[in-house]
Amino acid sequence: MIRLNLTATPQWLDLAPGLRLLVGPLTTALMVSARADLAIEGLPDGASQEELALAMAKAVARRAVLDWEGVGDDAGNVVSVSPMGIDALLEIWPVFEAFQTQYVARGLILDAEKNVSAPSPNGPSAGATATARPARGAAPTAPQD
Repeated sequence: MIRLNLTATPQWLDLAPGLRLLVGPLTTALMVSARADLAIEGLPDGASQEELALAMAKAVARRAVLDWEGVGDDAGNVVSVSPMGIDALLEIWPVFEAFQTQYVARGLILDAEKNVSAPSPNGPSAGATATARPARGAAPTAPQD
């Protein structure tokens, strides 16, 4: 069952100790806009999945992050939210992973679920129908050298 959140209010994500992001709702409009981001359009045809994932996460974050807490410069001064700051923040591996898991994955999981069959009741092959004929007998063992 899909549960609709019709309030569309921003929410805080705790990505790391002392680091929180205030993000707007992950909407279709946000995802479509992120997919059309110039950074994604500018990726070479042979770009890896990792490069695409990072570019997409940054594009989504630039549109979704409204505020943050716990982000500072080298001197420890508080840094305001900016596109360049968001890109730099997502270059930090644990932050990228947390953002992907807590924000982006929620939308992608729903997107992936609509493209497959319903899950089987007791495992991936519980509801599958066998298509191969049963083997006639045991196969001979391989010769030992």
